[in-house]
Amino acid sequence: MSEVLIAGGGLAGSAVAIQLGRLGISVELFERGSFPKEKPCGEGLMPAGVAALERLGLNTEKGAPFSGVRYHFGGRTAEGRFPEAHGVLSLGRGFRRRDLDYTLFELARRTPNVKVHTEAIVEAPLIEGGRVVGLIVNGASKCGRLVIGADGAQSRLRHALRLEIPSRRRRIGVRTHFRLAPGRAMPQSVEVYLGPGYELYATPLPCGELALSALASADALHGRVEDQFRGWWNAQQHLAETLEGAEQVSAMLVTCPVSGRARPRFLPGFVLLGDAAGFTDPIIGAGMTQALLGAELLGQLVGQNERPARNWLAEFDREREMMVRNYRWLTAPLVWLAQNPPFLVAALEASRLLPRAFSHFLGVAGGTRRFWGPEVVASSLAACTLRKLS
Repeated sequence: MSEVLIAGGGLAGSAVAIQLGRLGISVELFERGSFPKEKPCGEGLMPAGVAALERLGLNTEKGAPFSGVRYHFGGRTAEGRFPEAHGVLSLGRGFRRRDLDYTLFELARRTPNVKVHTEAIVEAPLIEGGRVVGLIVNGASKCGRLVIGADGAQSRLRHALRLEIPSRRRRIGVRTHFRLAPGRAMPQSVEVYLGPGYELYATPLPCGELALSALASADALHGRVEDQFRGWWNAQQHLAETLEGAEQVSAMLVTCPVSGRARPRFLPGFVLLGDAAGFTDPIIGAGMTQALLGAELLGQLVGQNERPARNWLAEFDREREMMVRNYRWLTAPLVWLAQNPPFLVAALEASRLLPRAFSHFLGVAGGTRRFWGPEVVASSLAACTLRKLS
């Protein structure tokens, strides 16, 4: 019997498996599909997420760098850079999820004490005496002292354990990729284009590719999503010029809803992680970063506790909530501004006039700043764990 069972081999599941295996904890990781595979995602990893990958030992320089975000609306632009973190330049990195997920999963495969499985369908949790004690995988029972549900935004385990809270926002996401024409300059920022009922996000990727994704209110959709997506990017002059002569190199993928919640997010012997635990609207692009930081925190706490008692799972959930609170505070007003153009114009003008404030808010989105107080730093718990691993 493995000590920890993990459902889902994406960013969160693979990252926590790697950490636990390095701490000498036996892990089985179950992925229902196989890698490499595509996922609808904006594919921009914020600075705090880049740092989390580096703490896992990955070479993040393979990702395309971006120094901040530039907004476009009604002929206006507002550009901001990520603030320095502890005196060092902060950069985000663009990664194809197809490649990043595969890299992390393969690292988990090579990690001592970790056993990975693909084409492994997690059918249901095993429950004994009100406690989750394992999983049913491809018809077979697997037992462990802790079960981690990292099986994504549409988590089967979250539904099976009746922890789902229906989303109140009717928003969809769409994503595709382009290879830019020879000689066409790659953006140095994530470019955000705001239109009636939608936002477009152009994220630089390695090998001259660009991820183009859209978030839109369901009320703004009329007809085929693919046709409307094309209409949106062609309506944005700057974006249309960037894509002139570009080759579309992936199919459009659609996801809905783009936000969701779970309550509670843990039970005796069980905890949800990553998008399975609930996810905020991706308007600030922090989803991958939140998944990696949450996995790091959980790995540290599992390594310090012999049994997954409810008290330390509650401690993890409190610390995780504190970690994502700044993201939640930033997300709600941004979604509101995107839906209210007159106020959006005023906000963009304020961003141009107050560049330091704009940079600070980008630091909040990037995971290196709080709304107020000192810069975000790695906890002493994280530092101790990292010293132990090295």
